[in-house]
Amino acid sequence: MARSLVGQVALITGASSGIGWELARQLAVTGCKVGLVARREAPLRELQALITSKGSTAAIAIADVGQREQVEAAFQTIREQFGPIDLVIANAGVGKPTLLSPVNIADVEDMIRINLMGTIYTLSAALPEMFARKAGHLVAISSLAGYRALPGESAYCASKAAVNAYLDGLRIHLRGTGVQVTTVCPGFVKTPMTAMNTFHMPGLLEAEAAARRIIRAIQAGTKVYNFPWRLHLMVKLSRWLPDRLMNWVMGDYNEEATKSSS
Repeated sequence: MARSLVGQVALITGASSGIGWELARQLAVTGCKVGLVARREAPLRELQALITSKGSTAAIAIADVGQREQVEAAFQTIREQFGPIDLVIANAGVGKPTLLSPVNIADVEDMIRINLMGTIYTLSAALPEMFARKAGHLVAISSLAGYRALPGESAYCASKAAVNAYLDGLRIHLRGTGVQVTTVCPGFVKTPMTAMNTFHMPGLLEAEAAARRIIRAIQAGTKVYNFPWRLHLMVKLSRWLPDRLMNWVMGDYNEEATKSSS
């Protein structure tokens, strides 16, 4: 049975665009007070104005989720305005190809810092309070890419696989405490991050539709939500493919990634 989110305080990172923007907008419509966190102030102000114009409530905090001190300061800013936080969605993330020559170590470090450590910093900033109150919901937006390493996407896939493992352990560790944990693994969603992709993206969803599905999963208390189901099935089956066949399937993408590194 779907639970009501009316009156709850929800904090969303990466709220300045894409899935995060839509999650914040739709959660506000459901009756949440929403805390908007991202690095860019201008789009957050725009989203805040949109939400308040509809009669809902929003507050903003500027933070780079890869910096623990900034994340903790952002949480404090939202708490001071709304009180205890009931729902945290660690959504902020980046994606860049993993290149071969030269190896783009700076990009790799950035993905690990933001996708993995940013998620850990975000959830950790909420956990002590939720644990003490014996109530709360921790959500991380991961990816189906965390289930299958792809050529040219090694670092991105690794960062999401690590998020999945971290959330699995956290969910089991928190069993019986009153704190829920949900891992969300979308496929391709139309956002500024996927706009740079030149290859075919099967099952591509609009951010609005993806956010709608995610909110339903949160309300249902789903432990792990993978979607769309056809792409999830394809990813699961691909884990059994031999390397040479996977390389053939991803041939066009590999060629583009190699060009980018030359």
